[in-house]
Amino acid sequence: MTSEQPQNQPEDQREIRLAADRNVVIELLDAGGEPEVLRLVVARYPRSPLAWAKLADATFHPDAALESYAYARVGYYRAIEALEAAGWDGSGSIPWSHEPNRGVLRAFYALRRAADAIREHDEVARLTELLTQSDPTAATEIEASRTAPIPVQNPAPPTESIVIRGED
Repeated sequence: MTSEQPQNQPEDQREIRLAADRNVVIELLDAGGEPEVLRLVVARYPRSPLAWAKLADATFHPDAALESYAYARVGYYRAIEALEAAGWDGSGSIPWSHEPNRGVLRAFYALRRAADAIREHDEVARLTELLTQSDPTAATEIEASRTAPIPVQNPAPPTESIVIRGED
């Protein structure tokens, strides 16, 4: 991943803009939320924070969060690697509005949620601060996308009943 960072921006106002990885996005859309299919996508794209975050989401359950925590932890490290490769030094914004950044932010969020479920309070505080510094709207946007109603597809046209008359 590369950064599309303007060179003349002051250090404290730098924005990281990761490059899009369309193949991962397409395969994740095709996978839906099925953990088994998501595991295959992660196996094909193990460096993708978005793929790891989606797998962490699909396996998350508040009362059994260790599997999700493990996936989210890998996603977090992949996110840090992607950011550092793009020139991030631990500071600067990672805007949610730039869609390729969303995988990184989702990985941070997934780890924070799983850490909260296993009562890792220090980690929750650190990740909350990281998300807020990255983009103050990220957590709210992720939560909204998780709770947004699923669009209703047009149902298939009604089928007609067929009555077969015959002798019993």
